[in-house]
Amino acid sequence: MASVVESREWHLAAYAPEGVPTSDHLKLRTVTLSLDVDSIPDHHLIVQNIFISVDPYQRTLIPIHLPKKIIGSKFIELKLGSIIHVVSAGTIAKVIRSRDSSYREGDIIVNLYSPVAEYCVIPSALHLRKVDPASKLPLQEYLSSLGLLGFAAWVGIEVIGDPKPGSNVFVSATAGGVGMFAGQLAKLKGCKVIGSTGSDEKVKLIKEEFGYDDAFNYKTETNLDAALSKYFPNGIDIYFDNVGGEMLEAVLNHIWTERQGVRNLLNMVGKEVRMEGFLMCSHPNRFGDFAKEMESHIKEGKISSKLKIYLGIESYLESLGSLFTSSNFGKVIIEVKK
Repeated sequence: MASVVESREWHLAAYAPEGVPTSDHLKLRTVTLSLDVDSIPDHHLIVQNIFISVDPYQRTLIPIHLPKKIIGSKFIELKLGSIIHVVSAGTIAKVIRSRDSSYREGDIIVNLYSPVAEYCVIPSALHLRKVDPASKLPLQEYLSSLGLLGFAAWVGIEVIGDPKPGSNVFVSATAGGVGMFAGQLAKLKGCKVIGSTGSDEKVKLIKEEFGYDDAFNYKTETNLDAALSKYFPNGIDIYFDNVGGEMLEAVLNHIWTERQGVRNLLNMVGKEVRMEGFLMCSHPNRFGDFAKEMESHIKEGKISSKLKIYLGIESYLESLGSLFTSSNFGKVIIEVKK
Protein backbone atom coordinates (compact mmCIF):
# COMPACT_ATOMS: atom_id res chain seq x y z
CA MET A 1 0.00 0.00 0.00
CA ALA A 2 1.16 3.56 -0.73
CA SER A 3 2.73 5.61 2.05
CA VAL A 4 -0.06 8.20 1.82
CA VAL A 5 -3.72 7.95 0.93
CA GLU A 6 -6.40 10.44 0.00
CA SER A 7 -9.42 10.18 2.27
CA ARG A 8 -12.78 11.88 1.84
CA GLU A 9 -14.55 13.10 4.97
CA TRP A 10 -17.72 15.01 5.83
CA HIS A 11 -17.49 18.24 7.84
CA LEU A 12 -19.84 20.91 9.19
CA ALA A 13 -19.75 23.96 6.89
CA ALA A 14 -22.73 25.93 8.24
CA TYR A 15 -25.27 25.72 11.04
CA ALA A 16 -28.58 24.07 10.15
CA PRO A 17 -31.39 26.22 11.64
CA GLU A 18 -34.21 23.77 10.95
CA GLY A 19 -35.16 20.58 9.20
CA VAL A 20 -32.81 18.11 7.58
CA PRO A 21 -29.26 19.36 6.86
CA THR A 22 -28.44 20.00 3.19
CA SER A 23 -25.30 20.44 1.11
CA ASP A 24 -25.21 24.02 2.41
CA HIS A 25 -24.54 22.68 5.90
CA LEU A 26 -22.52 19.49 5.38
CA LYS A 27 -19.76 19.21 2.81
CA LEU A 28 -17.36 16.54 1.60
CA ARG A 29 -13.66 17.32 1.49
CA THR A 30 -10.52 15.37 0.62
CA VAL A 31 -7.53 15.19 2.96
CA THR A 32 -4.19 13.42 2.70
CA LEU A 33 -3.36 10.88 5.39
CA SER A 34 0.07 9.37 5.99
CA LEU A 35 0.10 5.59 6.31
CA ASP A 36 3.55 5.54 7.87
CA VAL A 37 3.15 3.77 11.20
CA ASP A 38 5.65 6.19 12.76
CA SER A 39 3.32 9.09 11.91
CA ILE A 40 0.77 8.06 14.52
CA PRO A 41 1.12 8.18 18.32
CA ASP A 42 1.46 5.12 20.52
CA HIS A 43 -1.81 3.32 21.23
CA HIS A 44 -3.39 4.58 18.02
CA LEU A 45 -4.56 2.85 14.85
CA ILE A 46 -5.04 3.83 11.23
CA VAL A 47 -8.26 2.25 10.01
CA GLN A 48 -10.18 2.04 6.76
CA ASN A 49 -13.92 2.28 7.27
CA ILE A 50 -15.93 -0.46 5.56
CA PHE A 51 -19.45 0.29 6.81
CA ILE A 52 -20.75 3.46 8.51
CA SER A 53 -23.89 3.61 10.62
CA VAL A 54 -26.36 6.44 9.91
CA ASP A 55 -28.79 7.28 12.72
CA PRO A 56 -31.35 10.00 13.57
CA TYR A 57 -29.45 11.27 16.63
CA GLN A 58 -26.70 12.54 14.30
CA ARG A 59 -29.03 15.44 13.49
CA THR A 60 -28.83 16.54 17.13
CA LEU A 61 -25.05 16.92 16.80
CA ILE A 62 -25.47 19.46 14.00
CA PRO A 63 -26.17 22.81 15.72
CA ILE A 64 -28.92 25.24 14.80
CA HIS A 65 -26.81 28.12 16.20
CA LEU A 66 -23.54 28.73 18.03
CA PRO A 67 -22.25 25.55 19.68
CA LYS A 68 -23.34 24.82 23.23
CA LYS A 69 -23.52 21.82 25.45
CA ILE A 70 -27.01 20.35 25.51
CA ILE A 71 -28.20 20.58 29.11
CA GLY A 72 -28.99 17.19 30.58
CA SER A 73 -27.45 15.35 27.63
CA LYS A 74 -24.15 13.59 27.06
CA PHE A 75 -23.93 14.93 23.49
CA ILE A 76 -22.04 18.08 22.54
CA GLU A 77 -22.82 19.99 19.36
CA LEU A 78 -20.16 20.35 16.68
CA LYS A 79 -18.28 23.52 15.77
CA LEU A 80 -17.98 24.84 12.22
CA GLY A 81 -15.32 22.94 10.32
CA SER A 82 -15.58 19.90 12.58
CA ILE A 83 -15.60 16.46 11.03
CA ILE A 84 -18.98 14.78 11.33
CA HIS A 85 -18.74 11.86 13.75
CA VAL A 86 -20.97 8.88 14.31
CA VAL A 87 -21.33 8.24 18.01
CA SER A 88 -22.40 5.00 19.70
CA ALA A 89 -23.56 3.18 16.56
CA GLY A 90 -20.23 3.66 14.81
CA THR A 91 -18.44 1.90 11.99
CA ILE A 92 -17.00 -1.40 10.88
CA ALA A 93 -13.35 -0.83 9.99
CA LYS A 94 -10.20 -2.67 8.95
CA VAL A 95 -6.95 -1.98 10.80
CA ILE A 96 -4.36 -0.68 8.32
CA ARG A 97 -1.59 0.32 10.74
CA SER A 98 -1.28 -0.30 14.47
CA ARG A 99 0.76 1.15 17.34
CA ASP A 100 -0.98 -1.10 19.86
CA SER A 101 0.03 -4.74 20.37
CA SER A 102 -3.61 -5.70 20.99
CA TYR A 103 -4.47 -4.97 17.35
CA ARG A 104 -2.87 -6.31 14.21
CA GLU A 105 -3.07 -5.14 10.62
CA GLY A 106 -6.07 -6.80 9.00
CA ASP A 107 -8.17 -7.01 12.18
CA ILE A 108 -11.82 -6.07 11.67
CA ILE A 109 -13.19 -3.89 14.45
CA VAL A 110 -16.41 -2.19 15.52
CA ASN A 111 -15.57 1.43 16.34
CA LEU A 112 -18.19 3.26 18.38
CA TYR A 113 -16.82 6.75 17.74
CA SER A 114 -15.61 7.48 14.25
CA PRO A 115 -15.39 10.28 11.70
CA VAL A 116 -17.62 9.91 8.65
CA ALA A 117 -14.52 9.34 6.56
CA GLU A 118 -12.89 6.73 4.36
CA TYR A 119 -9.71 6.52 6.49
CA CYS A 120 -8.94 7.89 9.95
CA VAL A 121 -6.56 7.71 12.91
CA ILE A 122 -8.22 6.61 16.15
CA PRO A 123 -7.00 5.97 19.70
CA SER A 124 -7.13 2.31 20.69
CA ALA A 125 -8.49 3.44 24.07
CA LEU A 126 -11.88 3.88 22.40
CA HIS A 127 -14.51 1.22 22.99
CA LEU A 128 -13.29 -0.97 20.13
CA ARG A 129 -14.64 -4.45 19.61
CA LYS A 130 -12.93 -7.07 17.48
CA VAL A 131 -15.11 -9.07 15.11
CA ASP A 132 -14.58 -12.80 15.47
CA PRO A 133 -14.14 -14.25 11.94
CA ALA A 134 -15.45 -17.58 13.24
CA SER A 135 -18.92 -16.12 13.77
CA LYS A 136 -19.55 -16.20 10.00
CA LEU A 137 -22.15 -13.43 10.39
CA PRO A 138 -22.46 -10.55 7.89
CA LEU A 139 -20.39 -7.59 9.05
CA GLN A 140 -23.38 -5.25 8.69
CA GLU A 141 -25.13 -7.03 11.56
CA TYR A 142 -22.57 -5.59 13.99
CA LEU A 143 -24.10 -2.17 13.27
CA SER A 144 -27.64 -3.50 13.43
CA SER A 145 -28.90 -6.53 15.35
CA LEU A 146 -25.55 -7.14 17.11
CA GLY A 147 -24.78 -3.45 17.56
CA LEU A 148 -26.14 -0.62 19.65
CA LEU A 149 -29.56 -0.74 17.95
CA GLY A 150 -30.12 -4.34 18.90
CA PHE A 151 -28.69 -3.65 22.34
CA ALA A 152 -31.09 -0.72 22.83
CA ALA A 153 -34.04 -2.94 21.96
CA TRP A 154 -32.75 -5.74 24.21
CA VAL A 155 -32.19 -3.47 27.22
CA GLY A 156 -35.60 -1.85 26.77
CA ILE A 157 -37.45 -5.16 26.52
CA GLU A 158 -35.33 -7.59 28.54
CA VAL A 159 -33.98 -5.38 31.33
CA ILE A 160 -36.49 -2.55 31.75
CA GLY A 161 -39.74 -3.86 30.27
CA ASP A 162 -39.37 -7.37 31.74
CA PRO A 163 -42.37 -8.74 29.82
CA LYS A 164 -44.30 -11.86 30.78
CA PRO A 165 -46.01 -14.32 28.41
CA GLY A 166 -49.26 -12.74 27.29
CA SER A 167 -48.17 -9.15 28.00
CA ASN A 168 -49.62 -6.57 25.61
CA VAL A 169 -46.70 -4.68 24.07
CA PHE A 170 -46.89 -1.62 21.82
CA VAL A 171 -43.86 -0.39 19.83
CA SER A 172 -43.83 2.92 17.94
CA ALA A 173 -41.62 3.57 14.88
CA THR A 174 -41.64 -0.17 14.34
CA ALA A 175 -39.89 0.00 10.98
CA GLY A 176 -36.89 1.83 12.43
CA GLY A 177 -33.57 0.41 13.51
CA VAL A 178 -34.54 -0.14 17.16
CA GLY A 179 -38.25 -0.78 16.76
CA MET A 180 -37.86 -3.75 14.43
CA PHE A 181 -35.86 -5.62 17.09
CA ALA A 182 -37.90 -4.57 20.13
CA GLY A 183 -41.04 -6.21 18.81
CA GLN A 184 -39.30 -9.41 17.76
CA LEU A 185 -37.69 -9.77 21.18
CA ALA A 186 -41.06 -9.26 22.86
CA LYS A 187 -42.60 -11.93 20.60
CA LEU A 188 -39.90 -14.37 21.70
CA LYS A 189 -41.10 -13.72 25.26
CA GLY A 190 -44.61 -14.82 24.30
CA CYS A 191 -46.12 -11.32 24.17
CA LYS A 192 -48.84 -9.91 21.97
CA VAL A 193 -47.08 -7.18 19.97
CA ILE A 194 -48.62 -4.33 17.99
CA GLY A 195 -46.61 -1.71 16.13
CA SER A 196 -47.15 1.66 14.48
CA THR A 197 -45.39 2.99 11.41
CA GLY A 198 -45.80 5.56 8.63
CA SER A 199 -47.01 3.66 5.55
CA ASP A 200 -49.25 0.75 4.57
CA GLU A 201 -46.28 -0.96 2.90
CA LYS A 202 -44.37 -0.91 6.17
CA VAL A 203 -47.40 -2.24 8.05
CA LYS A 204 -47.41 -5.25 5.74
CA LEU A 205 -43.66 -5.82 6.05
CA ILE A 206 -43.73 -5.53 9.84
CA LYS A 207 -46.29 -8.31 10.09
CA GLU A 208 -44.82 -10.54 7.39
CA GLU A 209 -41.08 -10.15 8.08
CA PHE A 210 -40.94 -9.37 11.80
CA GLY A 211 -43.89 -11.42 13.01
CA TYR A 212 -45.85 -8.64 14.72
CA ASP A 213 -49.38 -9.67 15.63
CA ASP A 214 -50.68 -6.48 14.02
CA ALA A 215 -49.66 -2.95 13.09
CA PHE A 216 -51.24 0.28 11.94
CA ASN A 217 -50.34 3.33 9.87
CA TYR A 218 -50.41 6.28 12.26
CA LYS A 219 -50.77 8.68 9.31
CA THR A 220 -54.12 7.21 8.27
CA GLU A 221 -55.37 6.56 11.81
CA THR A 222 -56.48 10.12 12.44
CA ASN A 223 -57.64 9.34 15.98
CA LEU A 224 -54.78 7.66 17.83
CA ASP A 225 -56.88 7.20 20.95
CA ALA A 226 -59.52 5.27 19.01
CA ALA A 227 -56.85 3.21 17.23
CA LEU A 228 -55.28 2.13 20.50
CA SER A 229 -58.71 1.24 21.89
CA LYS A 230 -59.22 -1.02 18.89
CA TYR A 231 -55.85 -2.76 19.05
CA PHE A 232 -55.60 -2.89 22.85
CA PRO A 233 -59.12 -3.40 24.26
CA ASN A 234 -57.58 -4.71 27.49
CA GLY A 235 -54.95 -1.99 27.78
CA ILE A 236 -51.20 -1.77 27.14
CA ASP A 237 -48.75 -3.42 29.52
CA ILE A 238 -45.48 -2.18 28.00
CA TYR A 239 -44.90 0.69 25.59
CA PHE A 240 -41.52 0.94 23.84
CA ASP A 241 -41.50 4.61 22.86
CA ASN A 242 -39.38 5.66 19.89
CA VAL A 243 -41.21 8.90 19.02
CA GLY A 244 -42.75 10.71 22.02
CA GLY A 245 -45.24 13.50 21.30
CA GLU A 246 -48.89 12.79 20.48
CA MET A 247 -48.34 9.04 20.39
CA LEU A 248 -47.04 9.02 23.95
CA GLU A 249 -49.98 11.13 25.12
CA ALA A 250 -52.42 8.70 23.49
CA VAL A 251 -50.66 5.66 24.94
CA LEU A 252 -50.88 6.98 28.49
CA ASN A 253 -54.66 6.83 28.19
CA HIS A 254 -54.42 3.10 27.48
CA ILE A 255 -51.65 1.91 29.79
CA TRP A 256 -53.02 -0.68 32.17
CA THR A 257 -52.57 0.05 35.88
CA GLU A 258 -49.16 -0.55 37.45
CA ARG A 259 -47.52 -1.01 34.05
CA GLN A 260 -44.43 0.34 32.31
CA GLY A 261 -44.56 2.59 29.73
CA VAL A 262 -47.45 15.40 27.58
CA ARG A 263 -49.98 16.82 28.94
CA ASN A 264 -51.67 13.92 30.65
CA LEU A 265 -48.80 12.87 32.91
CA LEU A 266 -51.29 12.71 35.79
CA ASN A 267 -52.34 9.41 34.20
CA MET A 268 -48.99 8.06 35.36
CA VAL A 269 -49.86 8.83 38.97
CA GLY A 270 -53.35 7.36 38.99
CA LYS A 271 -52.29 4.26 37.07
CA GLU A 272 -48.93 3.89 38.82
CA VAL A 273 -47.11 3.77 35.50
CA ARG A 274 -43.31 3.57 35.44
CA MET A 275 -41.57 5.49 32.64
CA GLU A 276 -37.83 5.05 32.27
CA GLY A 277 -35.36 6.43 29.77
CA PHE A 278 -32.00 4.74 29.33
CA LEU A 279 -28.60 5.05 27.67
CA MET A 280 -26.52 2.13 26.46
CA CYS A 281 -23.47 3.38 28.35
CA SER A 282 -25.37 2.76 31.59
CA HIS A 283 -25.60 -0.99 30.93
CA PRO A 284 -22.09 -2.08 29.82
CA ASN A 285 -22.17 -5.11 32.11
CA ARG A 286 -25.11 -6.54 30.14
CA PHE A 287 -23.58 -6.31 26.67
CA GLY A 288 -22.01 -9.77 26.87
CA ASP A 289 -25.36 -11.35 27.77
CA PHE A 290 -27.03 -9.47 24.93
CA ALA A 291 -24.42 -10.42 22.33
CA LYS A 292 -24.55 -14.11 23.22
CA GLU A 293 -28.36 -14.23 23.18
CA MET A 294 -28.82 -12.15 20.03
CA GLU A 295 -26.19 -14.05 18.04
CA SER A 296 -27.96 -17.28 18.94
CA HIS A 297 -31.32 -15.85 17.83
CA ILE A 298 -29.85 -14.72 14.50
CA LYS A 299 -28.18 -18.05 13.73
CA GLU A 300 -31.41 -19.89 14.57
CA GLY A 301 -33.44 -17.57 12.35
CA LYS A 302 -35.52 -16.22 15.25
CA ILE A 303 -34.51 -12.59 14.69
CA SER A 304 -34.34 -10.92 11.30
CA SER A 305 -33.22 -7.46 10.27
CA LYS A 306 -33.74 -5.25 7.27
CA LEU A 307 -30.94 -3.04 5.98
CA LYS A 308 -30.96 -0.08 3.63
CA ILE A 309 -27.43 0.18 2.25
CA TYR A 310 -26.16 3.28 0.48
CA LEU A 311 -22.98 3.04 -1.59
CA GLY A 312 -20.02 5.37 -1.15
CA ILE A 313 -19.02 7.97 1.44
CA GLU A 314 -20.60 10.61 -0.80
CA SER A 315 -24.06 9.21 0.02
CA TYR A 316 -23.98 10.34 3.68
CA LEU A 317 -26.14 13.43 3.15
CA GLU A 318 -28.78 11.49 1.22
CA SER A 319 -28.78 8.62 3.70
CA LEU A 320 -29.12 10.97 6.69
CA GLY A 321 -32.05 12.73 5.03
CA SER A 322 -33.83 9.43 4.41
CA LEU A 323 -34.20 8.90 8.15
CA PHE A 324 -36.61 11.82 8.41
CA THR A 325 -39.02 10.71 5.68
CA SER A 326 -41.30 7.72 5.33
CA SER A 327 -39.03 6.31 2.61
CA ASN A 328 -36.72 4.61 5.08
CA PHE A 329 -37.27 1.08 6.38
CA GLY A 330 -34.87 -0.68 8.72
CA LYS A 331 -31.26 0.15 9.52
CA VAL A 332 -29.47 2.66 7.28
CA ILE A 333 -25.81 1.88 6.57
CA ILE A 334 -23.21 3.26 4.16
CA GLU A 335 -20.96 0.76 2.41
CA VAL A 336 -17.90 2.93 1.97
CA LYS A 337 -16.37 1.00 -0.93
CA LYS A 338 -17.50 -2.10 -2.81
